[in-house]
Amino acid sequence: MESGNSISTPRDIDDVFLPHVKETGSDKVFTTTNYIVLGIALLGVMAPLLHVLASSFSSTTAVMSGHVLLWPVDFSLDGYEAVFNYKRVWVGLGNSLFYSVFGTMVNVTMTFLAAYPLARQNLPGRKFFTFLFLFTMLFGGGLIPTYLNLQKLGLLNTRWVMILPGSIAIWNLLITITYLRTTIPTEIHDAAQIDGCNDIKYLISIVLPLSKPIIAVIALFYAVQHWNTYFDALIYLRDHGLHPLQIVLREILVLQEMEMGDIDLHEYYKLMGLKELLKYSLIVVAAFPILVVYPFVQKYFIKGMMIGSIK
Repeated sequence: MESGNSISTPRDIDDVFLPHVKETGSDKVFTTTNYIVLGIALLGVMAPLLHVLASSFSSTTAVMSGHVLLWPVDFSLDGYEAVFNYKRVWVGLGNSLFYSVFGTMVNVTMTFLAAYPLARQNLPGRKFFTFLFLFTMLFGGGLIPTYLNLQKLGLLNTRWVMILPGSIAIWNLLITITYLRTTIPTEIHDAAQIDGCNDIKYLISIVLPLSKPIIAVIALFYAVQHWNTYFDALIYLRDHGLHPLQIVLREILVLQEMEMGDIDLHEYYKLMGLKELLKYSLIVVAAFPILVVYPFVQKYFIKGMMIGSIK
C-alpha cells in the first residue's frame, strides 16, 4: 500500500455522514435549562432518601434534635441494633423473601403458560380467551366478593392467599404475548414440526431459551410487587407469623405498635427511646434488598417498558 494513500478512520466517516452542527445560542440555553431542571428534580428525589439513610446512622439525640440533614451526625448503629433485636422484623423478612421468591416462580410459570398459546395465531378462540383476560383487567370482582370467595376456598390466613389470587397479572401477560409474537417467528415452529418436534419439546427447547429477556422482565415486576405488598396481607392474614415485612413496617411507622412479648422490659424502654431512629433504620432495611437487586436487572426493566409501549 502506498504511503500517500490515507485510510479513513471511523471518526472520518462520522465527519462525512454526520457533520458537526454548531450549537446556536438558543440551543445552549435549552441544554443548560434542561440540566438545571433535571438537577433540581434529582435533588428533590435524592434528598429524602439521603436524609433517611443519614438519620439511620445517627444518634438518637441528633435525630430528635433535628440536626441530621444529608450526613450522619454522631455516627451510631443503635437503630439497626434495635431493629434486628425485634423478633417480628426477622419473621416479616423471612415471609417477604418467601412470598417474593416462591410467589414469583408461580407467577412467571402461570403467566408464561397462559401467554404461549395466546401468542399463537392459529389458536382456536384466541381472541375470546384474550378478551376474558382483558375483561378482568378492566372490571374487578370487588373486595367483599373476593374476600368471601377466598374464604370459601379456604385460603384465608394461609401463605397461598398471597400467591394464588394474583398469579397472573394482565399487564405482564400482555407484554409476554407481545414479546413472543414479535421475537419468535412462526417459521421456527414450522421447521421444528418438520423435524418431528412436538409442542412441549418446542416450548422447552426453543421458546424458553429465546424468552429469557422477557422472563427476567416479568420476574422483576412480580418480585417487586410481592416485596412491596401489604394491603392483601392486611386484609387476608390475621396470623402475625405470616405477615410480610411491610406490615411490620406499617405497624411501627403508622400505628407505632410494638409487642411487649417480643422483647424484655429493659429492651422495650430502649426501643421506645429510639422510636424515631427505629423508623429510619427499618425503612432502610425494608428497601435494601430491592435496591441491591435492581441495578443487575435494570436493562431488562427498560426493555420491558419498551415492549409494553408497543403492545
